[in-house]
Amino acid sequence: MLDSVDAELRTRYPGPDGRAQPIHTAYVPADRIAEDTPPAWGAAAIELLDRHYDMLAELDSTGSLPEVRKRLEQDPIQDLRIDFEDGYGFRTDSEEDEAARAAGAVLATWAYTPYRPNSYGIRTKGLAIGERARTVRTLELVLAAMVDVPAGFVFTVPKIRAAEQVPPLVALCEGLESSYGLAAGTLRFELQIESPQAIIAADGTAPIARMIGLAAGRCSALHFGTYDYTAACGVAAPDQALDHPAADYAKAVMQVAAAQTGVWVCDGSTQIVPDTEPEAALRNHHRLVSRSLRHGYYQGWDMHPGHLITRWLATYDYFRQAIDVAVPRLQAYLDRRSGGVMDEPATAEALAATVLRGVECGARTAEDLVARAPELTPAVLRALVTRAPIPQEVRP
Repeated sequence: MLDSVDAELRTRYPGPDGRAQPIHTAYVPADRIAEDTPPAWGAAAIELLDRHYDMLAELDSTGSLPEVRKRLEQDPIQDLRIDFEDGYGFRTDSEEDEAARAAGAVLATWAYTPYRPNSYGIRTKGLAIGERARTVRTLELVLAAMVDVPAGFVFTVPKIRAAEQVPPLVALCEGLESSYGLAAGTLRFELQIESPQAIIAADGTAPIARMIGLAAGRCSALHFGTYDYTAACGVAAPDQALDHPAADYAKAVMQVAAAQTGVWVCDGSTQIVPDTEPEAALRNHHRLVSRSLRHGYYQGWDMHPGHLITRWLATYDYFRQAIDVAVPRLQAYLDRRSGGVMDEPATAEALAATVLRGVECGARTAEDLVARAPELTPAVLRALVTRAPIPQEVRP
């Protein structure tokens, strides 16, 4: 009787799939994208960093600012979406057709440029009756212009309100793969959660878990839409923010629904950008990113080049501090010493996952970690995360 239960749980909750989650997604309107957007954002961020270096140094608790500047020079954006929705607006069909072809051409060039993001894609319009034909056409034109679809390509679908909207997305992916000669499973999508109905349905259920199940393995992430969601909940405009209790509740539901499924959760954005009052905006963004990291949301939207500074700074600081705590506890766990804390396998899993995230984002290098704790190799950390047998050479 329990064998079938085990099989169902393994299918629905396979755990991490080995992908490294990006720390952010940069959103750029379709009429502002260019081949050199990533280095251009990096250059703008460096100019802002240098202008406000002293203030940013006050936020830097681990001496990460020089490494952040280097990151902005070499690899400023990890993940990027070309936006055809709110950031782009409604245009004539001919205008969006042209923008879609241009976006596909930009994405195609990134497959061969050293400064490309690690992953990228588009945000389409939604699935409401007045938008879905435009959504399909834009996606088709982008794919046609790309010719070869890279492994990291993904499209984000906004304003999902019902689980029943997901199977048509799966069917769309299957049809496009067949039409364009793509391997089955090539196309994946993200669901943008920005409607209260996606959190609690009319019958009182929580639809997100069903959405993930109905996605047939094609849903890679859930993205939170700060302003649409809080507005729909009746929050007044001055109080709409990532840290509003209504937003926290929605993200907690997303987090629980996605837990152990392999689907990432991505926090939303802030509309406060470092233009008119840059230092206040940078402090606010650093605070929000740090808060999200403490809540277990390791990815968020960035809407302005200046956001890259405080995104990387807060992330590096967070993981450097977390690794300093995690390493001795993992060493004690492997040695079966208490060290004042008796950690269980679940805690060791969380500690190892934190260290891996810190290495993957660049807060620490694998070489630094092994020099400090030779037994904490990537293979050992992955074994702890998946609760697999520890490699023989590090057993006590």
